[in-house]
Amino acid sequence: MEVLSGVAGLILRRLVLLLPVLIGVSLFTFTLSHVVPSDPARLIAGPHASPSEVASVRHAFGLDRPLWRQYFTYMGNLLHGDLGESLHTQRPVRDDLGDFLPATVELTSTAMLLTLAIGIPLGVLSAVFRGRWLDNLTRLFSVSGVSIPVFWLAIMLQLLLYYRLGWVPAGGRLDTGLQPPPRLTGLYTLDSLLTGHLSLLINSGWHLLLPSLVLSFGSLAVVTRMMRATMLEVLRHDYIRTARAKGVTRRGVLWRHALRNALMPTITVAGLQMGYLLSGALLVETVFSWSGIGRYAVQSILSSDFNAIMSVTLLIAVLFIGVNLLVDLIYALVDPRIHYR
Repeated sequence: MEVLSGVAGLILRRLVLLLPVLIGVSLFTFTLSHVVPSDPARLIAGPHASPSEVASVRHAFGLDRPLWRQYFTYMGNLLHGDLGESLHTQRPVRDDLGDFLPATVELTSTAMLLTLAIGIPLGVLSAVFRGRWLDNLTRLFSVSGVSIPVFWLAIMLQLLLYYRLGWVPAGGRLDTGLQPPPRLTGLYTLDSLLTGHLSLLINSGWHLLLPSLVLSFGSLAVVTRMMRATMLEVLRHDYIRTARAKGVTRRGVLWRHALRNALMPTITVAGLQMGYLLSGALLVETVFSWSGIGRYAVQSILSSDFNAIMSVTLLIAVLFIGVNLLVDLIYALVDPRIHYR
């Protein structure tokens, strides 16, 4: 009961802190988007529109009002769940986010699963075989992961694996001509599995493979390096030597004693990497023509779509705060000594 009350108190405190964070993010994004020297009314009306037509468009979207009034109007609508209308798609932004968010969730969650599934074992093995060829190769990979720009890696792998070798699709979520599975969650792989469309499951998974690998490359390097460093530190502790002296096998020492304590800093880094994955999704989705909120955000920036830009920014802020909350809750599962009061 004490544990549940502590977790409930933690969630309540985070929800209380969420409001000022969102106000600050919205104010910063609103100010930044309106100081950009562009005229969204001109972009909507077209390059050959007359000044009167541009003025009519500006009035229709409320762009002729003072900035402070536009901001308070937006915040008032936001409290009622109205994110405004997209200047680019001419649709409610809420509907756009509902259509594009599942694709980004599918991409980033797969990238995070790859990061954890590969990075943690690779970091452990690198620490165990310190100074050998596997450790040297892992450290080279870690340096490369934080040095290579994600968009450059995406383009190079497209040229190699698609154009030269023809092993993987160039982009998109499905082959041209295939219809998406019946929408249950918006995640093509999960919807295909739930509705029994095996061919769509394979096809969507094949399209998901390369973008998720590219997106996870930087985070994978960071998690691997952190796991290696924490494992090396834990393996030098006295209780590890005591466990070995008692006759515990090498595998038991690693997986039962060392790994659990070494996971704590890695969990923190992995949670922070979710923010990196969400920001990196903008470039990866653009390169691979992935119809998620990253590509939607890029199109909104190019068209000075204020409502869409602010809504995407607020959504990413909420997701990032939610991930950090999840990390705190995982702490209590990994280490029972942690209590939230």
